[in-house]
Amino acid sequence: MSETVESRPKKTSDAAYYRFAVRIMSDFGIVIAVPVVVAVFGGIWLDRKFDSTPWFMVIGLIGAMVSTYLVIQKKAKNYAKQFEDLNKGTKG
Repeated sequence: MSETVESRPKKTSDAAYYRFAVRIMSDFGIVIAVPVVVAVFGGIWLDRKFDSTPWFMVIGLIGAMVSTYLVIQKKAKNYAKQFEDLNKGTKG
């Protein structure tokens, strides 16, 4: 009888799901915010230096959006795998 009890996977606690969700939100928040802030401040600085308002900022924002999309797409696939592992009761 002890074999059947030991063979069942452990139930993952709700706290593990909450920690996972907070980690995803903070990671995605940083991935979205940092490129935008760098693009805006860098673009404003370059626009003032070369008197080309607002072109460097616009180009920087477009670059930030594209890079953010690619990074989020990659991270989402990774987090999907970790979520599957969490549902199986294994550590991801």
